[in-house]
Amino acid sequence: MNPNNPIKIAILAMGGEGGGVLADWIVNLGERNNYYAQTTSVPGVAQRTGATIYYVELFPKSVAERKQKSPILALMPLPGDVDIVLTSELMEAGRAIQRGLVSKEQTILITSTHRVYSIKEKSSIADGRINSQSIINHAEKAAKHLVHFDMAQVASNNQSVISSVLFGALSETGVLPFSRAQFEDTIKQGGVGVKESLNAFQESCRITALMHQDIKDSDATDAAATSSDSEESHPLSQGFPAQCQPTINQAIYRLMDYQDRSYAEEYIQHLRSLSFSDEPELLEVVARHLALWMSYEDVIRVADLKVRNTRFQRVQKEVGVQQHQLLHIHEFLHPGLDEICELLPYRLGNWIKGSRLISSFIQKLTKNGKIVRTTSLSGFFLMYLLANWKIVRRSTQRHRSETSEISRWLQKIEATSKQNPAIAHEIALCQQLVKGYGETHKQGFQKYSTLMRVADSYPDLVTPYLLKELREAALADDQGSLLSERLSHYEFA
Repeated sequence: MNPNNPIKIAILAMGGEGGGVLADWIVNLGERNNYYAQTTSVPGVAQRTGATIYYVELFPKSVAERKQKSPILALMPLPGDVDIVLTSELMEAGRAIQRGLVSKEQTILITSTHRVYSIKEKSSIADGRINSQSIINHAEKAAKHLVHFDMAQVASNNQSVISSVLFGALSETGVLPFSRAQFEDTIKQGGVGVKESLNAFQESCRITALMHQDIKDSDATDAAATSSDSEESHPLSQGFPAQCQPTINQAIYRLMDYQDRSYAEEYIQHLRSLSFSDEPELLEVVARHLALWMSYEDVIRVADLKVRNTRFQRVQKEVGVQQHQLLHIHEFLHPGLDEICELLPYRLGNWIKGSRLISSFIQKLTKNGKIVRTTSLSGFFLMYLLANWKIVRRSTQRHRSETSEISRWLQKIEATSKQNPAIAHEIALCQQLVKGYGETHKQGFQKYSTLMRVADSYPDLVTPYLLKELREAALADDQGSLLSERLSHYEFA
């Protein structure tokens, strides 16, 4: 960097991640070491739709004194003219690149590789997650130098916040004219969470040093990654092709957690009854999507997940609850008539739906939703009762409906596999459309039914490629506009 020009630093961070603290640390670091410093911030629209951009410029007082002039520092970063970009999450690095803040000739890009998924990614009817590796690859091409690892995990391991990890990475790159001791003194001057911040800072320096020296040390990735023990192979998964066993094994544990062992055994019986159970390619995709369908989402499942001890522990860890503090968790529930009837035995659910008086009463009662505090005794007990309603799940209206559709889906795959295994493969993948409960389930199942109708009505016209195209169109939007357009294009009534 030219010592006669300001050092230009842009920080992109979401709310609660300490972006303002990081900007203040950099300003204090500069001012305590004979530099002019200026910071500005522009908040985004919301926590995830637009991160706050903090912009810092540093200029050496010695140069200003020599020229006998005071520097005029900018208020906002100029695309193509930023020396250092720090981002608290990988997608924010992508946004910085998109905005032109990262340049190959000038910019050091420091980013965490963890993801906080956007609303669009979460609400997509398919897997809407953006590929993280593609963002990293693009960042490597766009920046002069890239420093990247899971900084959120390092912060969590040290009970600190990500700003201290970013500060450590910034220090270790050596791009600023300050020593590591000066960086550490800046943290100490803050006076809050000093020990934890210094631990995270030092760990970040160690990992950054390994990356900077291109040492392929597994400790760096181990320190920044979450490890999880793989589940042991379940006896029920034996006897299937080796290629399929990991998927089937995971499915067994999923279904035992969802319902019970006998439900997992029912899953295995379905797989063993298939005529292509020795054909790994088709069996693997059917095994995966059958497990997903059998563990369909309902109010019982939602309640079960919300009252688990692991969830309370995770929330406590995420918000940083201390031993002397109390945590209150509020859940917003908005069950409609359909969701309530689906929880009841088949005949009772149908009777309530058919009763105009009872239906209108339930709709009036539930139209505004309900807030349940699961950290209170009454709220937890309500959710606990709902979670344990799974003992009668097999007798509910929803289970009967799902089981019937699963049987038809398997029969269709079985019959099609004898004539065209590739089409059978695509029919299996159409299960992706069936998910959620309430209105989400209705919309998805309607699209699924449309694709199955096309496959049944036009057997001579449907090809694997065509069915795939229609499936992808159905997954493209919630309303199904693209699917309707594709159906009209091919003149499928």
